[in-house]
Amino acid sequence: MKVSDLVANKINRLKNGYVFTYDEFDVPVGKVEALKKTLSRLVATGKIVRLSKGQFYKPEKTEFGILQPPEYQIVKDLLEEKNKLVGYITGVSIFNKLGLTTQVSSTIQIGTNIERKPRKRGKYNIRFLRQKNTITKENVYMLQVLDAVRFIKRIPDADVNESCRRIISILREFSQEDRIAIAKYAFKYNPRTKALAGAILDHISETCITDQLYISINPATDFDLKISHEALPTKLKWRII
Repeated sequence: MKVSDLVANKINRLKNGYVFTYDEFDVPVGKVEALKKTLSRLVATGKIVRLSKGQFYKPEKTEFGILQPPEYQIVKDLLEEKNKLVGYITGVSIFNKLGLTTQVSSTIQIGTNIERKPRKRGKYNIRFLRQKNTITKENVYMLQVLDAVRFIKRIPDADVNESCRRIISILREFSQEDRIAIAKYAFKYNPRTKALAGAILDHISETCITDQLYISINPATDFDLKISHEALPTKLKWRII
């Protein structure tokens, strides 16, 4: 089969917004250049869009223009290495999904165990946040919620008290076992995150699960978060002001 036919068949089967690379085409080494030229021609005709060097996607076209791929598609190669999860999407897009803000952003933030430099793909800037906890499929959501706790004062277009109430509502939905896990993961965050996570967990948990978290914080430190007593009744114990 000619390379052009192989490429056409493959792309016709792809879903709109799916990001792919040269590696997805099973062609001999001697025909890689032909593959590159074929894809370049398809970019020129608008059949596919080049996201970044060596990355393309099949566009979904609307009356308002071409839709960008889903964020996961844009960064999926940065989230796994050798079938091991090494990153997860966090930041404004996740805070939006958690109901903490209505804002959207052209920056995709990734929590990762690996040091990486910022980069750009399409219209998106990609930034990396060092996550000290081991990342697993089971704990990604917990880490995303802890990231919201960490950046509660920096969530765009959001009131810190309303954000606190929303995070409390989210954590109420967790099982006690998962809350204990969150307290454990909070150990590897900064002291302010420990304090706010601990205060929230104290507020919603029937039994105390935060003793070790509490004693890990310097007793002389206060945390200026501007959260009211009405929003978080347990704040004084954790020296949140």
